[in-house]
Amino acid sequence: MSTLIAAAVIILIASTVHAVTGFGYALVATPLLALTVDPHTAVVATTASALAMTVTVAVRQREHAEWRVAMIAMAGIVLGMPLGLWVYGITSEQVLTVLIGIGVLGCTLMVWRRVKVKGNIPILVGVGLISGALSTSTGTNGPPMVAAFQGMGYDPAKFRATLAVVFAGTSVLSLIGFAVAGQVNQQSIWIGLVGLPVVQLGYFIGNAIFSRIDPDRFRKVVLLALIVSAVVTLSSALNG
Repeated sequence: MSTLIAAAVIILIASTVHAVTGFGYALVATPLLALTVDPHTAVVATTASALAMTVTVAVRQREHAEWRVAMIAMAGIVLGMPLGLWVYGITSEQVLTVLIGIGVLGCTLMVWRRVKVKGNIPILVGVGLISGALSTSTGTNGPPMVAAFQGMGYDPAKFRATLAVVFAGTSVLSLIGFAVAGQVNQQSIWIGLVGLPVVQLGYFIGNAIFSRIDPDRFRKVVLLALIVSAVVTLSSALNG
């Protein structure tokens, strides 16, 4: 019971951050859940509970989404998922945690340095491939897409809505992959179920904050979310 209560608190924080930034759910939930349960369970539980969050944002903000961009990125994600499942199955818990932290740090650097990204098909498919591999191996598929959409100069509303469409599709595909690979356990299912009502509360809290943030401050919030997640994850890995 204490694990589920802790998971509910983590999910509330993560869903609030996600509603504000458009991507923070897995970045916050996965490393914090990995301190409560084992990293492999944390990855699956995050994916399961994230589905409700991403679908909520995608449906409510659908008029702001760049659907063509999202569909092209999804094609790359599908290609990358089998690679991620293979890594997930053979990697130790500590190495998996280190990979999460390194991936987040790399994309934090891209956002901080304002790296420009062209929204052409090869770039979108490539970013999607990396995101898909991360989705099924670490549960933190967000950083590559975050860095790409920031580099494409999307305003906060378009950024958040397009990410939600991509992440909703990714969550569904990742859960199918985990189920086929036999990686879904009872604990991850319970955490996913607990998250269903909690993410709705987090969305309304975060959306109220989002409506009051200007673009420049929004970028700073994105950077802060990435940095905090990377620090927590790497600290967990270094402490074994």
